[in-house]
Amino acid sequence: MEARIVDFCRLLREHGVRVSLAETMDGLRALECVGLGDRETVRAALRTATVKRQADLDTFEPLFDSFFSGLGELARRLDAETAESLEVDPAELERMIAELEALAKELGIELSELAQAVLQGDAGRIERLLRDAAGRAGVDQIQHGFQEGRHVHALAMALGVPALGAEFDQMREGLGNRDDDETRRLRGLLDRRLQELTELMKALVRQELERRDATRRDRRNIQSLAEKSFFYLTEEEIRRMQEAVTGLARRLKNVVSLRRRKARRGTFDSSATLRKNLQYGGVPFRIVFDRRRREKPQIVVLCDVSDSVRNVSRFMLQFVYSLQDLYTKVRSFVFVADVGEVTETFKEKEIHVALDEALRGDVINVYAHSDFGRAFRAFHRDHLSAINKRTTVIILGDARNNYNLPHEWVLRDVQQRAKQLIWLNPENHMTWGFGDSEMDRYAPFCTVVEECRNLSQLYRVIDRLVAT
Repeated sequence: MEARIVDFCRLLREHGVRVSLAETMDGLRALECVGLGDRETVRAALRTATVKRQADLDTFEPLFDSFFSGLGELARRLDAETAESLEVDPAELERMIAELEALAKELGIELSELAQAVLQGDAGRIERLLRDAAGRAGVDQIQHGFQEGRHVHALAMALGVPALGAEFDQMREGLGNRDDDETRRLRGLLDRRLQELTELMKALVRQELERRDATRRDRRNIQSLAEKSFFYLTEEEIRRMQEAVTGLARRLKNVVSLRRRKARRGTFDSSATLRKNLQYGGVPFRIVFDRRRREKPQIVVLCDVSDSVRNVSRFMLQFVYSLQDLYTKVRSFVFVADVGEVTETFKEKEIHVALDEALRGDVINVYAHSDFGRAFRAFHRDHLSAINKRTTVIILGDARNNYNLPHEWVLRDVQQRAKQLIWLNPENHMTWGFGDSEMDRYAPFCTVVEECRNLSQLYRVIDRLVAT
């Protein structure tokens, strides 16, 4: 069952729910406490351990229903159908099962765990055996509907269905050639139990295929969204792209990863010392110290949230929010004509709440006319001290300045203080420098300037940054 929980948490991550390894372990520990006997209790325990945001409930609930698709529930329904098909009530069905078990004991047949579970209609045990056998048979590798038969056969072999059939055949022989109603019903019960198991195996394979189909559909949807301009993304589409955005933030982390620089003092380096003294037979005549220190990267992000790029801003701020999660030292700012810091908002609040506060005017006047120059000058005055040689500065904006003074000297000062200055512009490169665009004035002071109008371009930009 532990493997199933881990797989479920991975599925949640694939659908944009942030579930860490620690939260996966919390889910396992919670299930150890509450047990697996009640489906709704299991649902509540996993939901508590893995879901941190209200928006993720809409993702969690259908995934739980499809992943833990209720083979046990199906087995219990089949049990009722068996009683109905044999025209007996539940009490009579239990008596018939007990009679068959007594017959097996009388014949000296030691029923396997599978035979016991199937004969008794033990839904929980049957589901566990099916899941374990599915793992051994590689049912999760199914790709197409025409493969169902092959995977059902592989599942039957891993489960031990041929041996089960042999056990039931021995019990049929033990019933003799009698043709009375009781004997016919007992034979019918054995036949029905084998039929039920076959239906459960087919159901499990189909559910796995449906789950993989749903995952492929989600991936295809993300791929199609990757080419769609940020300007036209809906809020729901932006939410669905959250996992991809988090992945991009991790890739960017490689660009500003920890560097090692020489320090005046160091610690004893045993590996280097042994290598250095191989010529002395390993006797450490010359001690080697590691005189390097790790340099912690810092990120400062300035995001344009003006009305002309409002939808782009929502996506970019989601990107900034993901960066905030990955780095211990990130300062985030939004600007239109004024500049405001949203670092603490992003640290303390859920993503949708934080984005709403940043975009609706709680921090700055988001309905003012864009004035990059004025915003940059205010940042220079109030926050320039946040930048040093360990800082990567990222500006997200279209550089449309409404013919105000650009104050490009601010970027010159920022570039001189920073490790690097990256500008990502959501407008087509061909429009830069035309009309009120000041991109041609700002670009000379940036380490990297890239067009970034959709997710695919953002991927390519970050891949280029990683490669350089």
